[in-house]
Amino acid sequence: MSQLFPRLILAAAFTVAGAGSAIAAKDLVIGVESNMPHLDPANTNDTLSQSVERTMYQGLFGFDKEMKLIPALAEKVDVDETATEFVFHLRHGVTFHDGTPFDADAVKVNLERVMNPDNHLSRRSLVSMVAHVDVLDPSTVKVVLSQPFGAFVNNMAHPGTFMISPKALAQYGKDIATHPVGTGPFKFVSFAPDTVKTTKNESYWKPGLPNVDTVTFKAVPESGSRFAMLQTGEAQFIAPLPAELVKPAQAIPSLDVVISPSIVARYLALNTMKKPFDDLRVREALNYAVDKTAFTKIVFNGYATTMDAPIPPNLGFYSRQGAWPYDPAKAKALLSEAGYPDGFSVELWGATSTLAKRAMEFLQQQFAAVGVKVTVVPLEAGVLTAKLWNVQKPEDATMQMDYTGWSSSTGDADWGLRPLLYSKSFPPNLFNIAYYHSATADAAIEAGLASADQSKRAAAYAQAQAIIWKDAPWVFLSVDQLIAGQSKKLSGVYYMPDGGLLAEEATLN
Repeated sequence: MSQLFPRLILAAAFTVAGAGSAIAAKDLVIGVESNMPHLDPANTNDTLSQSVERTMYQGLFGFDKEMKLIPALAEKVDVDETATEFVFHLRHGVTFHDGTPFDADAVKVNLERVMNPDNHLSRRSLVSMVAHVDVLDPSTVKVVLSQPFGAFVNNMAHPGTFMISPKALAQYGKDIATHPVGTGPFKFVSFAPDTVKTTKNESYWKPGLPNVDTVTFKAVPESGSRFAMLQTGEAQFIAPLPAELVKPAQAIPSLDVVISPSIVARYLALNTMKKPFDDLRVREALNYAVDKTAFTKIVFNGYATTMDAPIPPNLGFYSRQGAWPYDPAKAKALLSEAGYPDGFSVELWGATSTLAKRAMEFLQQQFAAVGVKVTVVPLEAGVLTAKLWNVQKPEDATMQMDYTGWSSSTGDADWGLRPLLYSKSFPPNLFNIAYYHSATADAAIEAGLASADQSKRAAAYAQAQAIIWKDAPWVFLSVDQLIAGQSKKLSGVYYMPDGGLLAEEATLN
């Protein structure tokens, strides 16, 4: 067992309920595996930070625990037949945490902020198809698109379009990233990259919620330490629970283990604009060099499946492509054919969590067997984010290989492909850190984006996936099963299929 993480000091807070009586405060602590760089939803690139933002912010629509689309700040939406005009009917009586009314003007301010290219917000592609936003009356707003887009309501449920108080935006500007002001069940208290604390919103618009007094997210990258927090009661929920600790956790009477399917894909992005990864034969070789079945067993203790397409099976418009079988002899032959008979040396970047390090060390061993010498470079979340996403020109990128994961937080293939594998999605615009560029894949992605016809979208995305799979800008690895550990005293915290957390209904007994 790893060294116990330093004890969180949880105040034994009390609130007076009446003469001579007191009720212990219900403080929820959630242990997570990495830091939360900032909390501006329109500029957030990681699912964990989005999970924290969900406690404080909401969008016009949202997702339930199974990622089914549900109304949120909008009660309903009317869509025209061409899927170019969306009229949102807003919920009445909602206020932001600073007392500012939520209304159509607030929607317009928020959407136009994300749309404005001068703001350089990473989630701008969610609204890139918007031509203009019209306030019809205080509770009705019309969004007009420049082209049909059938998944637009899904985009309005993505955390990147969460509604921020216009007053707070004016007051804090770019510092809104560390001063969140939304409409959600919890209000912001304090921020540090490894700890975010919130407190209950007494004026929350949903009756009967929230049921806990505070929610604190605590980053604990070392898996054993995170599990120790759960064992001692210093945390009531941890995600992920390390796969190797599932059986020990199941043996503890006070704990529950929750295992569920996901849309989280794990892959190794290869910088296709740099040697040797500009050569398709090298990219093919690296895919053949990795035993994907062994990867799922050794890295995830079997709680994962091998990827068989560029997007996971539970994502809309998934199209199975087959497999890159484990064939080290073929990998060596391809490397030799590409001019690397003795292999080459390369850096592999990734996160600092136990799981990420284990994955990178496994890949290091696999590649060594075909002559590729890998130096593993774990990077703290803020540093990794800056090195990957702040690159202004492709030629300035220093990343060679990056072990990472992605989930489509819109539940649609568009967000599983376009941010990562579209040529207009190079950083700093979006997240195509492979710098992959295929004119035919681009055309297919654009066709899927432009049509509101579901059959046409399915055909377009199937074509895109086939092209991308063959071009191998990634080493395609696995799709997670999600594992969380929680106290039996806790209910109402959910691990969503995209790897996000939903704590709105959290209850401690």
